Amino acid sequence: MSTPPTSPSVVLLTVAHRIETTLGAALAPLGLTVSRLGLLGHISGVPGVSFSDLARMSGISVQSVHTAVKALVAAGLVRDATARAGAASRIELTAEGARLLREAMAAVEAVDTELFGPAADPALQQLGVVVRSAFS
Repeated sequence: MSTPPTSPSVVLLTVAHRIETTLGAALAPLGLTVSRLGLLGHISGVPGVSFSDLARMSGISVQSVHTAVKALVAAGLVRDATARAGAASRIELTAEGARLLREAMAAVEAVDTELFGPAADPALQQLGVVVRSAFS
């Protein structure tokens, strides 16, 4: 019996699951999830972003973004800088949100090193090189 061809889709899904699990564990002590990290990153990258733009960037519904941002506001990590009622929302990080995002990115860097760095499986090292060069 011959070996079936390697499926890039299956390989990448397997790696993605491992990344999400490892990153989730690294973010948990900070009180963050991978999804919340994504939202903080988008808000940091586009200060004043609207709920609808944040939903588009995150690939989730506007209703889900409202719920998530409400939790981030309650945690003191973001604020809605809308000047008046009826105006479009302008969501931005607070100083605490920016600090937490810096800590989270240090956790991301540690996960990157663990999964794709010099001591990682050679195939994952190669994948890390390919991804970095494709998106830099």
